[in-house]
Amino acid sequence: MIKIGDFNKLEVKRETSFGYFLDGKTSNSKDDILLHKRFIGHNKIELGDVVNAFIYIDSEGRRTATLIPPKGKVDEICYLKVVAHTKIGSFIDIGLPKDILVPFKAKTYDLEKGNRYLFNIYLDKTGRLAATTDIDSLLTTDHSYNIGDTVSGIVYGFQTNNSAMVCVDNKYAAVILANEYFTDLKHGDKLENLRVIKIYEDGKLGLTPRQERKNELDSLESQIIDYLKSNDGHMNFNDKSSPEDISKEFKSSKKNFKRALGVLMKKDYIYQNENGTYLK
Repeated sequence: MIKIGDFNKLEVKRETSFGYFLDGKTSNSKDDILLHKRFIGHNKIELGDVVNAFIYIDSEGRRTATLIPPKGKVDEICYLKVVAHTKIGSFIDIGLPKDILVPFKAKTYDLEKGNRYLFNIYLDKTGRLAATTDIDSLLTTDHSYNIGDTVSGIVYGFQTNNSAMVCVDNKYAAVILANEYFTDLKHGDKLENLRVIKIYEDGKLGLTPRQERKNELDSLESQIIDYLKSNDGHMNFNDKSSPEDISKEFKSSKKNFKRALGVLMKKDYIYQNENGTYLK
């Protein structure tokens, strides 16, 4: 049986001036699948060879083969670019001659042309490749990560409390709680150097983009000093400033900001009053 939207090991049955025909697995040569010479890539093939071909339905409804691997296959989470918006939905580049459709009903959030997002590739009712941003059904928690490990991930959604849902390695479910990040995150953002700080009972990874406390405080102290130096030794921020203002300017929690100010005052680098903070 031929798997549409996936790789199949098929015998090369016939050669023509424009390519080859692969065994269609029906014992009827009319069902053999065209492998156009444009889609052989750098491979060299001969009659009787068994090739690992990706099979899909082309724009004319025919089964078609390529030896050039696409950027994804059915039931696989892929990070792909949106290349067009139309009246029937959006199209994404999967590395095939024709881009594939993301129907309006298959979008769980707005897509911007030129940006990349995570998609679940599936077959529509006609057997053609299509995609959806709903990737939850393909996510797993069967990983081997431990607390303290560093991973990368892609944002694919947000919970009602603004915690960011993240996919690690295009397969593992993870979350960054709202109080763990201080920059604006968007769907499709690719995040590097995330630390595993918790593994939930269901196996989901708890992540943070923040450094370990000591390193984060050291970095924040330097950031505060640099800010003061670039503003004539004064800033309006102090330990009474609002968490929102601190987060916006320093990408830090108020708790850590106050700690950093305290350390700098103990080191006798700064002092503060009701008007702000000053370099000594």
